[in-house]
Amino acid sequence: MYRLAVLLGLVGLAVATGVIVWSGWQPVMQALAQAGWGIPLIALVHLLSLAISSAGWRLVTPPLKSDAKPSYPMFFYFMWVRGSVNNLMPVARIGGEFAAVRLMIAHGIDSASAIAGTVVELTLSVAAVALFVATGAVAFSLQVSNHAMTVQLGAGVFISVLLLAALGTVQKFGFFGLLSKLVNLMFRDKWASLAGNAGRLDRAVTAIYLSKTGPALCGLLQILAWVSGTLEIYLSLKFLGHPLPLAQAYMIEALIQATSSAGFAIPGALGLQEAGFLLFGAMLGLPHDIAAAMAVMRRCRDLLCYVPGLIVWQMHEGRMLLGSDRRNK
Repeated sequence: MYRLAVLLGLVGLAVATGVIVWSGWQPVMQALAQAGWGIPLIALVHLLSLAISSAGWRLVTPPLKSDAKPSYPMFFYFMWVRGSVNNLMPVARIGGEFAAVRLMIAHGIDSASAIAGTVVELTLSVAAVALFVATGAVAFSLQVSNHAMTVQLGAGVFISVLLLAALGTVQKFGFFGLLSKLVNLMFRDKWASLAGNAGRLDRAVTAIYLSKTGPALCGLLQILAWVSGTLEIYLSLKFLGHPLPLAQAYMIEALIQATSSAGFAIPGALGLQEAGFLLFGAMLGLPHDIAAAMAVMRRCRDLLCYVPGLIVWQMHEGRMLLGSDRRNK
């Protein structure tokens, strides 16, 4: 499986290479050469956002039966695998959650707790990125005089708010219970056992939200995690010899995240991410070669951060399968 991920990652680099050719390969390569060791450093900086997110995820995951939770490094591992699958595999950016829940259960977390904690963390993360994108879009609209772009960004933010409100409402009334009712309407008694499991999951989700402190802190950490991506843009531009103020780096990262979210069904947002760098970078005064070099650096970051994550995950899955086979003999 990780071979497919590597292939998709290389396809992403190929798309970025096309952007280089279109932008004029010589100035882009000169910019990348100037960045030098800044490229792996950006990958290390990205791990900071994963660390912050994993800390928030741990806060909303109920403890093990022994009233203990896996350590922060273990949750970082869960988040690393989750990000690796979502960013490199053709799973519409949700397969990572399934892989992570499987790992959580394998490490002793109750299945209902693992699923409920992941649902709550994912919801708060979606809310955080919506806030991040909205503030970035507003700041961008105030700086760039483009009425059509402002209208499009405003419509996107409005739709995101509606979807987020719908997600929260569904969870309030029992997401898993509603899902089980829909399944029962289709398959009748064959899925009767699902209703009990669904009720348990809904109660676990409700219990997490009622704790208040955990979700509130998790939400703050998710916002901080998304905002920390601004540092990647800021440092990338600094290494490329074309520094911008933090405020403009914030706008670029917010709009790139919006572009990637819009193309969630496309593995790694292939092509869309590069187009976003070129479009929004140009509107903020970045030369094409610098914007293209930033797109390449983002693809290199994904390969450096996430290909190792997929390899480690596959090794872990292999050990679990071998252990299962031995127990069945």
